[in-house]
Amino acid sequence: MPLTPAGPAQLVRCGQKDELYRSGLRSGAGAALHGLAGARRWLEWKKEIQLLSDIAYFSLTTLSGYQTLGEEYVNVVQVDSTKKRVPSFLRRAILISLHTVVPYCLEKGLLHLEHELQIEADGSRTQQSNPAHSLLDRTSVRNWIQKQVGELPEQQKKTVLQIVYVLKQCISLFRRLHLAIFYINGTFYHLSKRITGITYLYLGGLQREDQSIQSSYKFLGITSLFHLLLTIGVQIYSFKQKQRARQEWKLHRNLAHQKNVTEEKTTGRRSRCTLCLEERRHATATPCGHLFCWECITEWCNTK
Repeated sequence: MPLTPAGPAQLVRCGQKDELYRSGLRSGAGAALHGLAGARRWLEWKKEIQLLSDIAYFSLTTLSGYQTLGEEYVNVVQVDSTKKRVPSFLRRAILISLHTVVPYCLEKGLLHLEHELQIEADGSRTQQSNPAHSLLDRTSVRNWIQKQVGELPEQQKKTVLQIVYVLKQCISLFRRLHLAIFYINGTFYHLSKRITGITYLYLGGLQREDQSIQSSYKFLGITSLFHLLLTIGVQIYSFKQKQRARQEWKLHRNLAHQKNVTEEKTTGRRSRCTLCLEERRHATATPCGHLFCWECITEWCNTK
């Protein structure tokens, strides 16, 4: 039976079908944990349950040498870069790790780091019971990150926090770039398969995919690239505008502070902000009549 490479439409249907079954497995495992341990434990272990469900799904299919349910649905089979052999056990294990474990670890690591940097930036470390972070507080990874962050100077903490934000944005943009390239080339639907060099062959004989379908996917890929470039341009422009606004605000704040100090020296008045406990700069009144620094009360409103 002649074998031909699988087309983009088949790969998309395969991925969607696998995602459907994985979602069902995640939902069932989450419901079981929720019923046995309660809502609090389910909330703490939600991401871990999803990870274990995905690992179980791919271990019982790809790692064991069988087709996934999505691959069976479209009648395709995995092959290595030579397109003549089924991927080795090691290559399949690396594929599953890149597809499940690595994204989980990356997301958790960035979450730990961002949360710790925000705590350090706020200057308040409380021991409140928070279901979303109670599990993080018990991990050795979080303790290591907490120790490393605590040794950084204040300016470096702000810089690292900005780097974490940029990195999260870059990961999202990189995924969109990879998807746009797939729409154009129609080879690797998942980034993990591109890294491991695993492709698909169609088992249904000669493939007669409509040329208009491939053209539609290429057009979609070009449109996605254009939209991605537009998004990057908007984000860069927004970042520059924020930097400019921040610099203008610092200049205005310093001028206002100097003006207030001069007026207070002239009139002999000394007023302090109850939030920063320093002399009010650019005094601002809330609807209840209390006076604060403009920067203090806006930051408090954004945080609280």
